Amino acid sequence: MIWWNWVTMTKNELLELIKTGEGHTLEFKESFSSSIGKEICAFANANGGKILLGVKDDNSIIGFTSSNQIASQIQTIARNMEPPFNVNFEIIDNMGVIHVPEGKNKPYSIGGKTYLRQGANSQRLNRDELIEFLRTCNKISFERTINPSFNLEEDFDNDKFKSFIDKANISKTLPKEHILKNLNLLTNEKPNNACALLFPHKVTKFFLSADISCVLYKGNNKADMLDKKVFDADFISNFNNAVLFVLRNTRTKAEIKGLQRIEEPEIPEKALREAIINAMIHKDYFLEGRILIDIFSDKVEISNPGKLLFDKKELGKISMTRNPILADCMLRAGFVEKIGSGIGRIKELFSTVKFEISSNWFRVVFDREKIGIEGVETSEKTSEKTSEKIILIINENSQISAKEIGEKIGLSSRAVEMQLSKLKAEGKIKRVGPDKGGHWEILK
Repeated sequence: MIWWNWVTMTKNELLELIKTGEGHTLEFKESFSSSIGKEICAFANANGGKILLGVKDDNSIIGFTSSNQIASQIQTIARNMEPPFNVNFEIIDNMGVIHVPEGKNKPYSIGGKTYLRQGANSQRLNRDELIEFLRTCNKISFERTINPSFNLEEDFDNDKFKSFIDKANISKTLPKEHILKNLNLLTNEKPNNACALLFPHKVTKFFLSADISCVLYKGNNKADMLDKKVFDADFISNFNNAVLFVLRNTRTKAEIKGLQRIEEPEIPEKALREAIINAMIHKDYFLEGRILIDIFSDKVEISNPGKLLFDKKELGKISMTRNPILADCMLRAGFVEKIGSGIGRIKELFSTVKFEISSNWFRVVFDREKIGIEGVETSEKTSEKTSEKIILIINENSQISAKEIGEKIGLSSRAVEMQLSKLKAEGKIKRVGPDKGGHWEILK
């Protein structure tokens, strides 16, 4: 049964949509209540979305019993928004679907409060956030703009896409176009800029300033450059390579705990990863500047083009996401723990971190301590020793997993995977076959 004219989804389409999980344009509700107006308002102010009734947060279906009265209440809630709004509601099998289009007269409010979709949450905007939203809500979305140069057959990296959906726990049986559509990576059935950023073979083919420039300097200024790398593959590869570059070129403190040698980088890896992924997610891709990572003898600076979207006094207290589609995809794949909490986590992990804000740039600064020689090695030397250990372990057991390698040498699976990626890039090892059931080969 359908209320108000709408192109009906099939039950199979709805079940496939549920498999992708909650996100920037999808909300699950176990039942109907008047508080659903907050979600309708948030979707109207963002990019639109769907609210599924009778579905739990864990994707399980419990069913929903509707009536003409509930259908009327849903439409009344939308019409009571300011300005008045229209949604469409339908029942598919035992579930209710509220289709919320993107609003054409933003901003919308309900009960005198304005909400905006941020990741998988609907966030109420405070005064400063609302002022900034008023300034920017009429701006063309960079992410959703169709990229006419990006071809899904020639330019799309299917291997990186398969790796992403594996990390995001999305069913591999779903068609590629279906997943891309539900992740908001297609606009009018064509790949958009967000898609071209996430899954190209080479990102600079489409955006000249979407690469990451990493530079190591000898002293505390830019007078003497020791090393420089520019990463210009896909979004996730660039992120991993940038993290690895910093870890490789900063110190590692070695401590003996029990019978194990524990290696800890001078900048906690979680803080570093958070700072770099934040720079990539919050970069203003309308601007020509690229993300810069500069390593000096006394500090590490991570800079990205893009002004702060709210008053700098509110930094760490509130958050507005410049690129919600990128943020949503990184959240799904586990690269971000929670939308809008990155600054707070960095502070918790590195208390002396500094944030520098200019008219069109945002910079994170990690000060480096002057540590004595005893108990400290450069990360480069430590990385070489770790690589040697990994090659010896692989030589003994070519089918060993990253987790098992980590257990043998006292490193996390993620740290081992980064070392394996480095060894593959250097042509020292290669992977034959799939992650499960395959094996490693030592090349040189």
